[in-house]
Amino acid sequence: MNAIIIEDEKPAARRLSRMLEKHGVTAAVLLHSVEEAIEWFRKHDNPDLIFLDIQLSDGLSFEIFDAVEVRSPIIFTTAYDEYALQAFKLNSIDYLLKPIDEDELAASLKKFRERTAANAPLQVDFEDIRKLLVNPLERDYKKRFTARVGQHLKILHADEIECFLSENKGTYAATKEGRTYLLDTTLEQLEDELEPSKFFRVSRKFFVNVDHIKDIIAYANSRLKIKLNRYDEREIIVSRERVKDFKLWLE
Repeated sequence: MNAIIIEDEKPAARRLSRMLEKHGVTAAVLLHSVEEAIEWFRKHDNPDLIFLDIQLSDGLSFEIFDAVEVRSPIIFTTAYDEYALQAFKLNSIDYLLKPIDEDELAASLKKFRERTAANAPLQVDFEDIRKLLVNPLERDYKKRFTARVGQHLKILHADEIECFLSENKGTYAATKEGRTYLLDTTLEQLEDELEPSKFFRVSRKFFVNVDHIKDIIAYANSRLKIKLNRYDEREIIVSRERVKDFKLWLE
């Protein structure tokens, strides 16, 4: 399988190329700007797969698709906050957060190969993704959630929720009163519903509310441990690949 990498950070592009070789993917073409990519696509056939950074040195990578027709499936590589990434899933594509993790890369390639084998659609609605990334503040975020308590529905306000967590195939909201409620949703669905300035997905198991963080502690393997005001049933660890974005989010 042949792929191309469009990434303005040359060391990151070379690292991804080496990682792909371990999975039988050849990425002989490394492009580093919108202009360079447009020129390449005008002269070459579409590759089997594209790894695409969103923000390039000379503009958003979506400008490439305004200039040339691209029919290849795409896996995005991005440092954008996760709230913006739900759109990628809705468009039957995948994404990798920088710095790219070996296991997540393998999972993305597996998903791509399975969809290709099943002839599943891999087209991208770039305009929808562009709008979401360029104008994220225009979106409305969910302020209330409901949980069933016996025969009653409990209204939970987002400001009262310290964290959302996934456990035993269920999704829960832990509140500042020290209660935990089962919700009829998933963490993946919450990615598109939570206000990004308030909530951050620190791992595959947890979203945390910045207003309820009591302490942040250095942890093993360059990770961080989060202490919330009330919730303490499970350790909340910021995964290593998300530490950098988490620190930026806190600023």
